This record gives sequence, structure tokens and C-alpha cells, in this order.
Amino acid sequence: MQYKNLTVIGTSHIAKQSLKEVESTIIKQKPDIIALELDQKRFIALTQKKTRKIKLKDIKKIGFKGLLFNIIGAWIEQKLGKLVGVKPGSEMLQAIKLAKKHKKNIALIDQDIEITLRKISSSLTWKEKFNFVVDLLKGIFFKKSELKKLGIKKIDLTKVPSQKVVNKIIRAVRKRYPNLYRVLIEERNQIMASNLYELMSLNPDKKILAIVGAGHEQDIIKIIKSIKPTKPEISYSFSVK
Repeated sequence: MQYKNLTVIGTSHIAKQSLKEVESTIIKQKPDIIALELDQKRFIALTQKKTRKIKLKDIKKIGFKGLLFNIIGAWIEQKLGKLVGVKPGSEMLQAIKLAKKHKKNIALIDQDIEITLRKISSSLTWKEKFNFVVDLLKGIFFKKSELKKLGIKKIDLTKVPSQKVVNKIIRAVRKRYPNLYRVLIEERNQIMASNLYELMSLNPDKKILAIVGAGHEQDIIKIIKSIKPTKPEISYSFSVK
């Protein structure tokens, strides 16, 4: 999706298609700035390939529920990544490598991961926690019957889901996990859109390419379009004769 000097592409963190799209878009468009759905902590973890051991202070920082959600989410991504032969976050790493190769600036536009996980810890209700356990036990991401309930025939993990499929999944998450949706998607969309808008405003003559998860792409553009630019204050000088 394109708006003014900004292009946003939605990716799947384990799809081979995303690797190709990231590379082809960067080579074709030659952006001046590459903005990523990462914060500094995830950027360092991704580029340095460090797996940090869980410590007691992590629970104090982000809460037990946030920590558990992070562990389970990472485990699911790793399992799905192995099925298709792509490590989670490979498309982001690809963008970073190409940015360095072509000497492009990198902007990290996402919220600090610790803040996100802390919010998840404090906002998840008992009902949402129960739903999460039930869905995990049922293997909702693997059962065709569960996908059929959403009107989805099947999902090809090697490709980025269509916007129609993404919208159906997001609606289901919003209904079943309203607080998780608010923290994980809605609030982060606002933050990433605000950061991109500021980046656009500060660099009006630069081409910006934003690489985000497919569930964020559409709403980020909508939010940016809705932001009303503020008029700068003008100071007048008078010469008195």
C-alpha cells in the first residue's frame, strides 16, 4: 500500500513469499529509509542471534502472563517456521541486511516489547486466559474445522495470507480476545502509524518503505491518513522606523 512518500508492505514472519517481496521491493523502489516493525531489543536479538535465559527479574518487568504469552508465542512461531523451513523474523533480517548493503537508513517504529508484554499481563481477563488454554489444547491453528468456522478453506504458510483472510482472523481475535487485540494490534497500530507519520514529516523528500506484519498494514495507512497536520507557529519580525 502506498501513501505520499510512504510504501507499506505486510508480511508473514515465516513465509518464503515475504523474503522475496522484501528483497524485490527494496531493489525496485530503492527507498531512502527502511522502517521495521521492531523495537531496539528485538532488533538486537534478531541481528545478534542471542537467546537470553529467562530470569526472575523478567517476571517483575513484564509480569507472569506477559512472559508466558511471549514463550508460547515464540514456541508456536518456531514450530510453524520449521514446517516451512523459514526462521521467524527472516524477512526483517533480510531487510536489515539489504539496508546495510545499499547503505540505507533503518527506523525502528514499534513499541518496546517489554511495555507490550507488561500491558498484556495487566489487561488479560480470566475469560481470555481460559480461551487461550482451550484454543491451545484444541490446536486451533492446525485444525481445518476451526478454519472453516471462519470461512477459510486453508492457509498456505509459505505465503502471506490475503487481506480478506487476515481481516477474518483479526475479527475472530478481537471477538475472542478483546484486550489482547487492543494491546497487541490496536495500540501498536497507533504507535507505528504515529512514528511513520513523524518520519514522513521530517523526511518529505525521502522514499520510506515500512515492513510490518500483514495484520497491521491496512490500519496503519488509515490512521496516517486521518492524522491532521498541525500548523507550525510563525513568528513575525517588524522593523520600526
